[in-house]
Amino acid sequence: MLIMCDFLANLSHRLIMIRLVIIYSHLYPFENVFLYLYQNISAVEKKCLDCGDTIKGRTDKKFCSDQCRNNYNNRLNRDSNNFVRNVHGLLRKNRRILSDLYSEGKVKVHKDALFALGYNFSFFTHIIETSGGQKFHYCFEYGYRETGDDFLELRQNSQYIEYQ
Repeated sequence: MLIMCDFLANLSHRLIMIRLVIIYSHLYPFENVFLYLYQNISAVEKKCLDCGDTIKGRTDKKFCSDQCRNNYNNRLNRDSNNFVRNVHGLLRKNRRILSDLYSEGKVKVHKDALFALGYNFSFFTHIIETSGGQKFHYCFEYGYRETGDDFLELRQNSQYIEYQ
């Protein structure tokens, strides 16, 4: 008799639970969908944007490591960075050539001498026009102006150094 009572008690408890689940599913029909998505969303494996490995950790992570994040962003910005790097390299080279010639005490240089040293006349940082109408093309603090007969007059701008 005791076993029969336990069986009936368990059966009635199960029926009550089944009724509660049915009532709950009618009141909140989308709850089951959300529960299903919540349980199965963890089954979807996110892949690293750089190497493609499985990502573990936070759900909003995009990369498996700092190295992959750096690789991805460097590859993304490579073209624009290369352009700036190349232009800056040309400007530094032009400045070095003018600096070397100016430090040797040369104030007047033939245009072909600069060209032979690798100076690129298309790249300079700024132009200063004097009150007399002379235009000096500067590459940072060192500049030149054309004097005629393909000669250039070199000059160092002391105001540029004071701004530093």
